[in-house]
Amino acid sequence: MIDRSFLRLASLAMLPLLLWACHTTHNSSSSDSLVAPGTQPTLVSKQFSFTEGPAVDKAGNVFFTDQPNDKIWKYDTEGKLSLFLDKTGRSNGLYFNKEGHLIACADAKNELWAIYPDRTVKTLMDNYEGKKMNGPNDLWIDKRDGIYFTDPYYQRDYWTRKQPELPKMHVYYLAPGLTTPVVVADSLNRPNGIVGSKDGKTLYVADIGASKIYRYQVNADASLSNRMLFASQSADGITLDSKGNLYAAGNGVTVYNPKGEKILHIPVPEKWTANLCFGGKKRDQLFITASTAVYVLPMLVRGIE
Repeated sequence: MIDRSFLRLASLAMLPLLLWACHTTHNSSSSDSLVAPGTQPTLVSKQFSFTEGPAVDKAGNVFFTDQPNDKIWKYDTEGKLSLFLDKTGRSNGLYFNKEGHLIACADAKNELWAIYPDRTVKTLMDNYEGKKMNGPNDLWIDKRDGIYFTDPYYQRDYWTRKQPELPKMHVYYLAPGLTTPVVVADSLNRPNGIVGSKDGKTLYVADIGASKIYRYQVNADASLSNRMLFASQSADGITLDSKGNLYAAGNGVTVYNPKGEKILHIPVPEKWTANLCFGGKKRDQLFITASTAVYVLPMLVRGIE
């Protein structure tokens, strides 16, 4: 006869796996080839105040911000965590350009920075038509090294100003070599996450203020057109995999196929998932910034290189 106390203990031991299975909802015909079997997000570290802006370099190392503490950290391809830069201008979103420079949304003075490998910094943009930006939040860089970035307003306790200088929150484009951006999307509530397709012909923007994710056509002159509703979700950061699936951070991670159909939800044991990217030597590790923590999840699909 089996001891009933043993059964109770066994049931308790299985509870986390059962909860994972119950909360990881998916369309099996579309998502079985995404997440490595039997895996779930694994905690890397929980030593931060609020993590954001993960970006991957050419080698597969991931850099991310601890925005309230004004630091950028590096998570290398061997799984080692180290401090990359202190005093980062309160950097938020990050992205590497083709020269290997880390471009940052420096929130302290509402600028865009280029951070070089030797940790020196150059300010790329600091105003729009003489007015202070709301607060560059997230960015995506095209093949020409032009920068698309979102500019929502979130009042910071380290700012002296108490209201924005610009009347609306837009998506902007900063052309290579220029210091003044142009508005490319002006009908959004509060744009936040942003990412472009591998071929550079499509741009996705998460309008967190309207709980929508939109898809745009990118034109030859870098302007945007043909806006279409892609998904109805309040999302923070977003990224794409090599199959064209879109990953939206917020309440865990929600995955949509290229048609905008929800195919997977990945729970993350934190109050809020802010952003994500694919890292690792093969770009098959989903790196997730979530409140005070960062996680990794082995995938069967790769990110865009």
